[in-house]
Parts: sequence; structure tokens; C-alpha cells
Amino acid sequence: MDRCVCIHAHFYQPPRENPWLEVVELQDSAYPYHDWNARITAECYEPNAASRILDGEGRIADIVNNYSRISFNVGPTLLSWLELHAPEVYAAILEADRQSRERYAGHGSALAQAYSHLIMPLANTRDKRTQIRWGIADFERRFGRRPEGMWLAETAADLETLDLLAEEGLRFTILAPRQARRVRRLEGGEWEEVGEGIDPRVPYLCRLPSGREFALFFYDGPIAQDLAFGGLLNDGGAFARRLEEAFVEDDPSPQLVHVATDGESYGHHHRGGDMALAYCIHHLEEKDSIRLTVYGEFLERHPPEREVEIHEGSSWSCIHGVERWRADCGCNSGGRPGWSQAWRGPLRAAMDWLRDSLAGPYEEALGALVRDPWDARDRYVEVLLDRSEDNVGSFLERHATRELSAEEKVRALRLLELQRHALLMYTSCGWFFDELSGLETVQVLQYAARALQLAREACGVDLEPEYVERLKAAPSNLPELGNGAQVFTRYVRPAALDLFRVGAHYAISSAFEDYPETTQIFSYNVRNERQSRTDAGRQRLVVGRALARSSITWNEAEVSYAVLDLGDHNVLGGVREFLGEEAFAVMSAEVREPFLRSDVPEVIRVIDRHFGDHTYSLWHLFRDEQRKVLDQIRYTTLEEVEGTLRQIYQKNYPIMNFLQTLGIPLPMALRMSAEFAVNAELVGLFRAEELDPERLADLLEEVGRWSLEIDRRLLGFVAGQWLTERTERWARDPAQLGELEAADRVLTRLAPAGVELNLRRAQNVFFAVTRRLAGPMAAASGEGREFATDWLDHVRRLSDHLGVRVEP
Repeated sequence: MDRCVCIHAHFYQPPRENPWLEVVELQDSAYPYHDWNARITAECYEPNAASRILDGEGRIADIVNNYSRISFNVGPTLLSWLELHAPEVYAAILEADRQSRERYAGHGSALAQAYSHLIMPLANTRDKRTQIRWGIADFERRFGRRPEGMWLAETAADLETLDLLAEEGLRFTILAPRQARRVRRLEGGEWEEVGEGIDPRVPYLCRLPSGREFALFFYDGPIAQDLAFGGLLNDGGAFARRLEEAFVEDDPSPQLVHVATDGESYGHHHRGGDMALAYCIHHLEEKDSIRLTVYGEFLERHPPEREVEIHEGSSWSCIHGVERWRADCGCNSGGRPGWSQAWRGPLRAAMDWLRDSLAGPYEEALGALVRDPWDARDRYVEVLLDRSEDNVGSFLERHATRELSAEEKVRALRLLELQRHALLMYTSCGWFFDELSGLETVQVLQYAARALQLAREACGVDLEPEYVERLKAAPSNLPELGNGAQVFTRYVRPAALDLFRVGAHYAISSAFEDYPETTQIFSYNVRNERQSRTDAGRQRLVVGRALARSSITWNEAEVSYAVLDLGDHNVLGGVREFLGEEAFAVMSAEVREPFLRSDVPEVIRVIDRHFGDHTYSLWHLFRDEQRKVLDQIRYTTLEEVEGTLRQIYQKNYPIMNFLQTLGIPLPMALRMSAEFAVNAELVGLFRAEELDPERLADLLEEVGRWSLEIDRRLLGFVAGQWLTERTERWARDPAQLGELEAADRVLTRLAPAGVELNLRRAQNVFFAVTRRLAGPMAAASGEGREFATDWLDHVRRLSDHLGVRVEP
């Protein structure tokens, strides 16, 4: 009897990159992290790479890589982000697939994904094929093997999509139980209508219109529902028992109990979900009667004995099929009463019109440069995976009909980028939620705007007026926004940028920092050709010229600029095309002369005269640099405020003590000054080169004495970083016990304050070192015995704080 369990996790985040900068900008809602990708990585993707199994006392008994024992897919756009910003997590995911191939007879845990998470049944044939080919190529480059199966966004499927998967050599996908229509034995016979009652314990064969065949797995719906929404992840043991109970006891045939959910359930949506998953896996692995597997292995061992027909255009997130992504079907994310999603249909129609209107100009323009424009698009993923100039140049050479000029290379890259953004504008999240002006929908509108801009630049075709006119049919739920055209005008157009805006960013930020001769500003390279600075008290004038070049499309522009910094946030800059040395010299002289005699109004008039409409301010800086510059500007002011509040606190310290002894509450002004000063000093302690544990104890004592409110979230964040640094230092030389002593002193003082630290990375390092060295230290004898005993004492004291079991 072959009883197998497979747990599939779909790890994915909508692309959050600015379409012009190709980076995720600062997102304040993800505080204290930079952005939501970073936050969810810390809460989910990283924990699953090193998840904990606890002993009976709640201590960490083992740390395991969950990815190596489950089936999973990670969205290609998310993998790209992880590769750059969380390389350790990225490496752990790749290593998990390698380990799983050893565990599951050569079949890896990882599945591919259709590239940009669009709803496949709503795409045209050409886009479906590109999505599949990009997904396969991305997978092969990362995992070093051919994928066996592919995850479809929202499990949305139709026969054409399945046929294209089979045509590309894929063997299976995973669907929701309600997507099955009817089944029968392979040898024929009567079809049986199944509704949502399909038996999920076996694979099925789907016969396709082309004559190809494709395997389908239908996950266990009730268990998946309870995992995602029913609290099943509160208890890993209950999770394991629920899977065990899904087997049919009196059925001797092979059975596969399997579930599929969003991977973010395991840690982000459900705190500790990764540990529930780890314990569930651990519990099942101890069972002789149950074997963990992945879909490829089970399919090889037990080919389908039944065939299935599916409901065309069905999905797992919408009981109406795929209507959630093109109609006001009633499915929503729990928005405000009275809101509708009537905007979904018009938005989909506008996107379809734009896609089809772009196809002809793209094909004609690129067809003049390459042999097959659509084949070039299918293979453009080779560039997305490696944007080095050598690789991009080789790609263009392989596809071009002749040697291309520099201008033609720029045009070809713009056209291919046009198509990339025309695919990204269909990312499913744009339709999933409740309001047209939501972040996810604005994101897909920005992709559309970038495609429109590239069409103007590469084809001389301006489709934006008609596109915006069509958006008027998409009603917003917010009366002040009206419709999609107003949303586009308010939130999308201001985000668009060109090389002049890049030049403006460089020019204005040059007033606040010294750039090297060549600097990378997100997806642009900027080379300083000439620059001069003139200071007059708090005021500064920066004049220069620079060459800005896109590393994506290779177009470039040389600009000249002048920036007037009046101090604080009052900054005015002008940027224009570089018109030659003579014109540059005239502008430089005319703007510098009134600045030197402190005639600020005249400086502003000169900038306006030379640069016209191309004037910029701090508002035009890209978000991260804008925050950085504003922090610099605020620093002096905040220092003054902090100093004043600290003086108030110190001056009134005796009276605060006296009031406390009398049991009289602190006046609000004194409480606010104390809370500000204490919070600032607490954070500063953990960011200092050397932390003073006695001062930490004094401050925490004052917090308790006066019942002050402290920012426990921020304090836990910086203290967690400090602790990670201490353990990493110790790991580099475990014989040096000073770092352990420092960590022990600090954690002992923090414990009563109820500050919750992010201990994960420190625990990982500590666990790895003690697992390797605790045994040899316990067995030491002779001259090394005294040191070994001292080492183990230090380790055990810190293990109490970290909750790690130390086994000699």
C-alpha cells in the first residue's frame, strides 16, 4: 500500500518595481522594513528556509529547510528580487530543490510558474506561449534542470493553456477540485459528473484538442481551506493528523493526499505557520505507513488510470471561474459596503485594446531589424536573466538580420521592453482587489503607461489619448477620483520619467552628496562630465553637465543643469539638453553671478530663463533618495529638538522623581519629553559602536518607574540586528567568548521590558555553531577541559535567551 503526502506552496508577490526604475521603492506601510517584499521575506520566505522544530520545553531542537520536503513554486519576478536582496534565502531555495531530487528519486520540489502571473484563460494564444516559455527559461537558469510541472496563476486554466503546456514538454499542473467537470476510466465508459466531489487522491489524464495528453492533480479543497482560513496552522500536529485522516483506510490502491495554498500562509498570513509546517513534516516522516513525495515522483510511480474534463476558464479564487479578473462578479476582498467592481471589465477591455493596438507597430518596427519579432520576444527572457552588455549584444546579434547601428539597437530594446510591459500590465493582482485606485491596480496602469511611452519613442505612435479615453468607462468607488482616466492622471502620469528626470534627480541629489565619476541610479548610469559647487553660508549653487544612459534600453542623453539649494527643503533645479560648451559657459556665468552677490530672486529668474519648463525640486527626487535627502535636511532640526527635549527631561528629572514618590502622574509635557529622550537614547545605544549595558539597564528602569511608552517594535528591530551582529562575530571565532558575554548581559536586561526581538538569524548562527562544537567541547579532556567547561557555560546561558537546545 503506497500512502503519500504532498504539500504544495505557491510563493508569490506581485511585482512592485517602479516600471521606469526597475526597483521596489520605499514603502512606509511595511515599516520597519524598506518594502513589503523585505517584510514578507523576513516573515515567511526566510523562516521557511530555516524553520524550527521545538522540543517538549519549547526549545529549538532542530532547524530545517521546509522547501526541501514540500512541493513549491516561486514566482519568477519574486525570485529575481530575492536573488538581489535576499541572496541567502535565494540560495536556500535552490539548494532545497537539489536536496529534494536526492530524496524523491530525481524529482525536484520546485515547479515552474507562468512568468508574470497573468490569468491564462483571458490571455491570447501568443501571450500564453510567451508566458510559458519565459517561465521555463527562468526556471532552467535558476534550478539547472527542466521543470516537470508549471503552476498557473490562480490555478486558472482552459484547454488551450493546458495544450500549450504539453506542447512545451511539461507534464502536469495542479488545479482546485471545483475545476473538474467529469471523469471516467481511461479505457472508456460513462462519464461521471463530479462537481467539487472529485477524488483528489489520484492523478488524472486530460486529453487535449491537439491529441496531446496532460496530467492534472486536484488538491484536497477542505484541508486547503482550513490551512488558509480555518486556523489549521495553529497546530502542526493537528495539521499532520488532518492529512493522515484523509486516507481511505480500506482502499489498498496508491493514494496521494495533497494540498495547495499560498506559501505566504506559512509565516506571513499565519505567524508561526512555517513552524507548524516543519512540525507536520517531522511528524509525518516518523510514520512508517506514510511517505512524503512530490508530484513528479508520484506521477512516475502511479500514472493516471482515469481521465478528466475540466470546466473551461475556471480558477481557485473565484467561484465564477475567471470573472473576478474581468467582471463585477461579486467576489472581493471584503471592501467597504456599497463598493462595486464594475471597473474590472472596462479596465480589462482597455488593456486588451492597448495590447492589440501595440502588436502591429511592434511587429512592423522590429520586423525591420530582426528575423522574427515574436520569436525574439519569446527569447527575450534571456536578456531579463542577464542584462550585461555582452549578453544583450549577443542576443541582438543572434536575432538581427544584419549588423545594427547604435540607434537601431536602442530601438530594438525599446520595442522588446514595450512587449515586456504589455505582458506585465496583465498581472492578476491588478483586478483582484476592490478599488480601481488601489496600489495593485495603479501598478498595472503604470506598466501600461511605460508601454505607451516606449511605443511613442520606438514607433512614433501615440496611443495614450485613446487609452485614457477608454479608461473613463472604469468607475472608481471614490467620488473624488471619478474614473480610470482620473486615476491615470493623478497617480500614473506623475510617476513617468525620462532621461531629463533622471538628470534632475542626479543634479538635485548632487547638492547633498558627492557622487563618483560614474554612478548607478537604479536602472540608469550617470557619468559626471563637469561639475562645480559654490557655497555661500547655508546656500549652495551646483552647476554641471552629465551623461545619463539607460542600462535597460541603452538610450542616452547629455544634460546640463543648475541647482540652487537655499537650505532646509527649498531646492530648485533646472535640467536641459546639453547645447554645447558655449551655451553651457553662458548659462554657468549668468547663474553664478547673481548667486555670488546673494541675489536669490535673480538666480531663480536666470534658472527659469535657461531651463523653462524643465525645472525641478525635491519633489522630483526618486522616493528613496528623496527620503535620504530629507533625513539629512531634518537631521539638524531633529538634533535641536532632541537636544531641547533631553534638556527638559534632564532639568526636570528631580521633580519627576519627586512626583513619582508621591504617586502623582507626570504632566503630559514632561512625559512626552521623557518618552522622546528615552526612546532616542535606547535606539542610539544599539546603533553605537559599543553598547553600554549599564546605561541600558538605567533607561529601562526609568521606563518602568514612570510607565513610559517605548517603541517596542523599533527597539526590537534594532536590538535584533545588534544581536545578530554579535553572534556572527562569535561564529567567526567561537573561542572568543566576549560576544556571548555581551549578548547575555544585554538580553538579561531587555527581558523584563517585554521587547520582542527578531531572534531568527541569531538563532540560526548559534544553532549551527553549537551543533558543530558542543559535542567536542563536552568530550574535551586534559589541558582543554577548563576552557571547554567555561565555553559550555557561556553557551548554555545564551541558549536560555535564544531558546535553543544545546546537545553535547
